[in-house]
Amino acid sequence: MTGARPADPPDAELRHSPDSPLWFTSASGVPFSSASGVPFSSVPGVPFSSVPEPKARGALLIAGTTSDAGKSVVVAGICRMLARRGVRVAPFKAQNMSNNSVVTLDGGEIGRAQALQARACGLEPSVRFNPVLLKPGSDRRSQLVVRGRAVDTVGAADYFRHRERLRDVVAAELASLRDEFDVVICEGAGSPAEINLRATDLANMGLARAARLPVVLVGDIDRGGVLAHLFGTVAILEPEDQQLISGFIVNKFRGDVDLLRPGLDQLTALTGRPTLGVLPYAEELWIDAEDSLGTVADAPVGRPRPPIGREWLTVAAIRLPRISNSTDVEALACEPGVAVRWVTEPSRLIDADLVVLPGTKATVSDLEWLRRTGIADALVARAAANRPILGICGGYQMLGRRILDRVESRAGEVAGLGLLDLDIEFADPKILRRAEGHGPHAIPVHGYEIHHGRVQRTTDPPWLTLDGVPEGSARVPVWGTHLHGLLEADEFRRTWLREVAAHAGRTGFTVAADTSVTATRTEQLDLLADLVEKNLDLDHLHRLITQGAPMGLRTLSVTGSNGVQ
Repeated sequence: MTGARPADPPDAELRHSPDSPLWFTSASGVPFSSASGVPFSSVPGVPFSSVPEPKARGALLIAGTTSDAGKSVVVAGICRMLARRGVRVAPFKAQNMSNNSVVTLDGGEIGRAQALQARACGLEPSVRFNPVLLKPGSDRRSQLVVRGRAVDTVGAADYFRHRERLRDVVAAELASLRDEFDVVICEGAGSPAEINLRATDLANMGLARAARLPVVLVGDIDRGGVLAHLFGTVAILEPEDQQLISGFIVNKFRGDVDLLRPGLDQLTALTGRPTLGVLPYAEELWIDAEDSLGTVADAPVGRPRPPIGREWLTVAAIRLPRISNSTDVEALACEPGVAVRWVTEPSRLIDADLVVLPGTKATVSDLEWLRRTGIADALVARAAANRPILGICGGYQMLGRRILDRVESRAGEVAGLGLLDLDIEFADPKILRRAEGHGPHAIPVHGYEIHHGRVQRTTDPPWLTLDGVPEGSARVPVWGTHLHGLLEADEFRRTWLREVAAHAGRTGFTVAADTSVTATRTEQLDLLADLVEKNLDLDHLHRLITQGAPMGLRTLSVTGSNGVQ
């Protein structure tokens, strides 16, 4: 690929305020610069080409007509495609809103989607790829995470007050990534059509305007109305923003694409912008859902594979209102014969072989929800009948006897479910760390912790040993841990599932000997890249990345019955 890199934004739009060290240092306290970036590495599973000097230079923003239009997977697919061709590529999402997060090597916190995109590039996740993260704790307030560290709890008005400093952080990180990497593929947030948020926009057209990024708009045809979504999103924008919208991608298409072509031709005629491609609906792509939109109540997780033995093992994962790190249960869904389903009704717990109480951004509030819905009583009855239950992070805390929370909910002392004998106290700072260790029988485990809660007292036997310290509880068949990602440790997961099946009476269930969550994730990343290579106009994509938005794009205006001018 050839072409020149577009000019960097003017210095005035990449201002860097030196008077706020918290906002301009990494999670480890080391100032960022273009020389202190994440090293480009051949992470296992990335089939890099041997091209010594990739020639592509530039950046691109993938925006969406709606939330969950497919921005994250399109970015991951483009990143993977470029990495396989030997291009030094990095992902970037200026601002994310998600309770699904991971911990980086330097102890920071970023959205899980950006961690997946980093892996697609062959990189370790870094706070540079997602400098601003909002973690909703209620309908009105979110925890604000900047460069990997929680700095405030904000509502809409509070967030406006942080706008300038956040804009500086975003601009500085994008500039440093563009200095270090050949290509940066940016992901928007929500939709640029949310013009009520334009004044504080850091991730969509606000970013594109500041950095002069060409923008490709993704629409989800599976929801219906995609042509109206694409046209309307462009038309509702300010003229200066419209000049950066350079083309469209239609996502999740089922059927014969030739039937769609007349509509795409008309879209081009109306907007003066091409459709770069139509990506098919791919049921195989399900792992690493970005946010709660991927955890639909009463819906299965993944694509259940037939059992190896005579019986299935059924898992009911409780779909909490403020669920976080819902992806923990995806490792179970990778196993043949394990059927995982999100549930919100106590009746769905009765026949399940295993119930998982996952993490939450609002432990006390979601505990109240469990009681209000009757699920708490169902869990107590289940434990009394010696039937398997697993609590992870916030779910683990709920299983204890007592929670003292003066940090998140500020509710003070709250009674837990009493299924494990432990007391939890919430305290600052938030624990953010990767951890390794072993479970029973010295089986290796690994994962990461993101929580305010500390175990103050317990008489339960520990379940794990992490970095030499006992962790979790094992009052079998009730288990609990703060460790996210635990079930991705393949040998541990297999051994534990055998124990769960025995307690559930599923003597006909057989655990596969070779299921690998890492391999499954790698296969899905490569499938994404294959879909991008097969279905998108790569030459046009390359021109946008290297040359920027074309000059003289048509400006649309909405004028009621007169249509487009």
